[in-house]
Amino acid sequence: MQAPHRVASQLFTGTRSTQTPHPEMSSQRKDPAPEITSFIEGLPEPHILLDLDYRIVMANRAYRERYAPQESVVGRRCYEVSHHFLVPCDQSGESCPRQAALASQRSERILHVHHTPRGEEHVQVQLSPVRDASGEIVFFTERMESLPTARATASPQGMVGRAPAFLMMLQLIARVAPSDTSVLLLGETGTGKEEVARAIHESSRRVNAPFVAVDCSGLTETLFENELFGHEKGAFTGAAARKVGLVEAARGGTLFLDEIGDISLQQQVKLLRLIETGTFRRVGAVEPQRSDVRLITATHRNLRAMVNDETFRRDLYYRISAYPIHLPALRERREDTPLLAESLLSRIQPGRTMKLSDGARRMLVDYDFPGNIRELRNILERASLLTDSDSIFGEHLPPEVLQGGSGHPAKTPIRAEAAASEEAPLRAAEWQALEQALARHGGSRREAARALGISERTLYRKLASFGWKEPAQGH
Repeated sequence: MQAPHRVASQLFTGTRSTQTPHPEMSSQRKDPAPEITSFIEGLPEPHILLDLDYRIVMANRAYRERYAPQESVVGRRCYEVSHHFLVPCDQSGESCPRQAALASQRSERILHVHHTPRGEEHVQVQLSPVRDASGEIVFFTERMESLPTARATASPQGMVGRAPAFLMMLQLIARVAPSDTSVLLLGETGTGKEEVARAIHESSRRVNAPFVAVDCSGLTETLFENELFGHEKGAFTGAAARKVGLVEAARGGTLFLDEIGDISLQQQVKLLRLIETGTFRRVGAVEPQRSDVRLITATHRNLRAMVNDETFRRDLYYRISAYPIHLPALRERREDTPLLAESLLSRIQPGRTMKLSDGARRMLVDYDFPGNIRELRNILERASLLTDSDSIFGEHLPPEVLQGGSGHPAKTPIRAEAAASEEAPLRAAEWQALEQALARHGGSRREAARALGISERTLYRKLASFGWKEPAQGH
C-alpha cells in the first residue's frame, strides 16, 4: 500500500486563512479533500493527519480504537494529546519528529512517550510530509506503533523507563524487531536480557509462534546437542523415545540463547553449523531437519576479547553480532529506579499497594546496584516482608544500600530520612519525641518509656527502627 504522502499530491480543496498561520509555513491553510481522509481512515495502522500548526485534522479508526476510544482528538494539538504539554515537544525537552522532517524534507522516525487509556507508552512514530501539487508541504501524517512490552511509567508488565540510555535501547529494538536479523544482547548480569529478547519477539512477525529461551551456562557438551537438536529413540542408553529439541520446538518463532559466551569451542562449532546451513540433525538421526527460527543471543562477557583470546570463534561472533544492542546497567539509568521499583513492587505484592518513602527512594537511586534490576527486585522483596505497613523506609533496606553508592557509610541515613521525608511527617515527629524523651531523662530508656507511656521493650523496638544504637558503657 502506498504511503499517504505519496498519493495525496493533488487531493486538496481550496485554501483559507481563518487561522493564524505557523510562522515556518505558508500563510494559507489548506483542507484535505475527502479522498485523502478516506485513504487514511482505511489504513490498518494508527494514523493521524496534522496541519501546519500542530493541530490534528483527523484520526483514523485504528488510532481511535487504540489511543482515544472515549474522546475525540480532532482539533487538539499533537503535543497536547501525546505529552499533555502546553508547547511543542522540542520546547519541552522532547525530540520532535516534525522539526526533523522540516529539516530533512522527508519522513522521520522517532520514539516518544504517548498518553493512552492504559497509561504512558513508548510509541514508535513515523512522520511524513504531505505535499500539494506545487510541492509545498501542507500536512503531516503520523503513523504510530506501540512497543508491546515497553511502558514509560510503572506497569505490572513490560520494560519500564524513560532515561536516555533506556530510550536508545528501545529505538534499536523497534528498528530490528520487524526483521529476521540475528540480535546480540550485551549487558551486565541482571539487566533484563530475556525480557528484551521477548520484546523483540513480540514486536516481530513471529509473535504468534513460540519463544524458546535456553540458558547455555548450565549445558554440558552432550546436553547442549541433546537439548538443542533432540534425539531419536535408541540413540543412546536411556533414549526410550524420540525427543524434540528446542530448535525444533521454536520452529517459526524465536530461539533465545542466553549466556552464549559460556559455551565451549566444540559447542560453538555445532551452533555455527546450524546458523550457516539452516539445518540440524537429531542425535542418532541420519536425515537433516530444516530449522526456521529467528536467533537472539545474549552474554555479559566481552566477546571481542574472547575472540582475541581464541576462546570464542571469530566466524560465530560475526554471525551472531550483526545487530548488537547494549542493555544499560541500572546505574546508567538511575532516574528510572523509582519507576522500576513501583513496577516491581506491584508484581512482588499483587493486590497490596506498596510505596517507597522519600528517603528510601533517594537511597535506592544513589546505590550502584552491581546486580542491576535482579538485585533491585530482591531488595524490594525483602523490604516488603520487613515492613508492617504499606510503606518501605530506609531501615527496611540492606546495609549495602544504606552505605550509599560510593560504598562509604552515609551520614545517619535513617535519622535523616525520618526528619526530611515529606511522606512521613508522623514518623519524623515520632523520632523527635523519642529523642527529646531520652535527652530529658539522661538517656535512660526506662525513664523515657515511663514518661512516654509505653513499655521499655516497645521504646527499644521503636528506637531500633530509626537506627538508634545504645551508647557504649564506660568502665
